[in-house]
Amino acid sequence: METNPSSDFVVRFWGVRGSVPAPGMDTIRYGGNTSCVEMRVDGKRLIFDGGTGLQVLGRTLQPQMPITAYMFFTHYHWDHIQGFPFFTPAFIRGNNLYIHGAVPPDSESMQQHFLERVLHPNSPVPLAGMQANLKFSEIICGEPFTLDGISIETGRLNHPNSAMGYRVTCQGHSVFYCTDTEHLPDRFDETVLHLARDADLFIYDAMYTDEEYHNPKSPKVGWGHSTWQEAVKVAKEAGVKKLVIFHHDPIHNDDFLDGIEQQVKQAFPNSILAREGLEVDVCHPTVPATVQTPV
Repeated sequence: METNPSSDFVVRFWGVRGSVPAPGMDTIRYGGNTSCVEMRVDGKRLIFDGGTGLQVLGRTLQPQMPITAYMFFTHYHWDHIQGFPFFTPAFIRGNNLYIHGAVPPDSESMQQHFLERVLHPNSPVPLAGMQANLKFSEIICGEPFTLDGISIETGRLNHPNSAMGYRVTCQGHSVFYCTDTEHLPDRFDETVLHLARDADLFIYDAMYTDEEYHNPKSPKVGWGHSTWQEAVKVAKEAGVKKLVIFHHDPIHNDDFLDGIEQQVKQAFPNSILAREGLEVDVCHPTVPATVQTPV
C-alpha cells in the first residue's frame, strides 16, 4: 500500500530544464531533465508538469504502489509532457492519476486533447497499455478551486499558445509555480505579481540572463521566457520569502549556472537555483534545502 507522502508541505524537483533535455557530463550537478515538480502537501502528492523528470519520479514510486497522484499541467509543449508516455505508474492497474489542465482552444475536452493529440501520435507505447485509473479535470484559468483543504489559484502566463501558473496554499503556506512566462517590457505582470504575493516559495522561469534576452545578435524577446533579474524584481515587489530559479536553458552548463546562482544570491539572498533532487520544506523555512539522490 502507498505510504503517506507527507503531512507537511515539501517541494521536490525532478526536472529543471526548459525546451529540450540536456544530458551530459557538464550538466550533472543541476540535471538535464525537463520540467517536473512534485509537491507533497498534507498527505497528498501533487505533480506539476510531465517533462522527462516525470520518468525518474515514476521509478522511485514503484515500491509505494498503488499510488494516488494529482497531476497539473501548465501547458502542452514538449518539455512539459514528454515524460508522461514513460511514467511507470500510468501503466499499472490500481494506481489513480487525477490529471488537471486547461482545455486548448482547438479541442472539445482536456481528456480528448491529452489522449488523442498529446499521447496517441507521439507515444511509442499503445494507449491501451495504460491500466491506471486516469481521471481528467478541466481547469478554467483564473478560477480558484480546492482539493480537500488545499487551495489552488491559477493565472494566465505570457507564453506562446498560453500557459498557466499555479499557486498552492495549505495551512497558511503558499508556493507559486510560475514557469514558461515572459515578463512585460514596461511594468509588472499583475497576474504574476498577484499569485506571487507573500509566497513562501516562488518558482520562476528564468531561462535567460538579461544579456541573453537583449542580445542584439540573437534576442530572445517574444520567446515566452524570462530572466533571473526579472525574477528578483518580482520576488522583491511581491514580498516573496524564498526564490527558486527554474527552467534552465539547455545550453547553460553547471559552471554557468553556478555563476548565475552567485549573482542571484547577491541580489536576493534567500534564493537558490533549482536542481534535480532539490527538496524544500515549505512549512519549516529554517530547515536548509537539501539535494536528494533518486534511488
